Amino acid sequence: MKMKKRSFLLALAAGVLVWGFGALESRAAFVPLPTTLDQLLIAGNTTSVVGSNETETFSNFAYSTSPVGSAPTAANITVAPFVVGNEAGLTFSGAFFAPPGQVVDYKIQYVVTAPAGFVINDAVSSAVWNLLGGTGTGSISEILTPLSPIGAPVVLSVISPNAGGVPVTFPGSNSFLVQKDILLVGGTNGIGVSVVNQGFSSTAIPEPASMALLGIGLIGLLGSRRLFKRASAA
Repeated sequence: MKMKKRSFLLALAAGVLVWGFGALESRAAFVPLPTTLDQLLIAGNTTSVVGSNETETFSNFAYSTSPVGSAPTAANITVAPFVVGNEAGLTFSGAFFAPPGQVVDYKIQYVVTAPAGFVINDAVSSAVWNLLGGTGTGSISEILTPLSPIGAPVVLSVISPNAGGVPVTFPGSNSFLVQKDILLVGGTNGIGVSVVNQGFSSTAIPEPASMALLGIGLIGLLGSRRLFKRASAA
């Protein structure tokens, strides 16, 4: 009886150990770039891009197409760092395409977060279009919703072929929900997008202690000026 009980306990312990290893393997992880979008779609996975003065973190990715199942799949979209000047963000590379006579809508969503003590207050978008000489048209629009602190959504300018790449400034927030919509109308010959760039720029917020020191310094300066005036009058 004791042997059976001991065997049962050993088997139970082994099962718990195997489950524990499986949980460790499936938990959220940091994914270095470049990678493919399907790796970032895994719940909890994050990545980051080092900019000129801070590191932006990207998380909570989502991807959908209409019609459902339109190419490219998430596994066929490469995500790489995008760093130009003060802008740090992501580049999505894939064969986004609308065949002749069809309309295809791609949606990419994620959250971008600046380091503690920084706010994101600038963004820029651009794209590489595949114009096939017909009547096909396309646009890329974005909505940036402030998350911390919560604020009014920012609607970025629609990027059409041969446009984009102009930075847009807006009230700062530490993190934003980014909703990117790539709308392609195939027309007579079809139209495509092969690269979509997105960059962000952050600004440091003065710490409360620094502001307090600044205030004390200003008070001291005003006090010294008053003393100087009194001494001059005497």
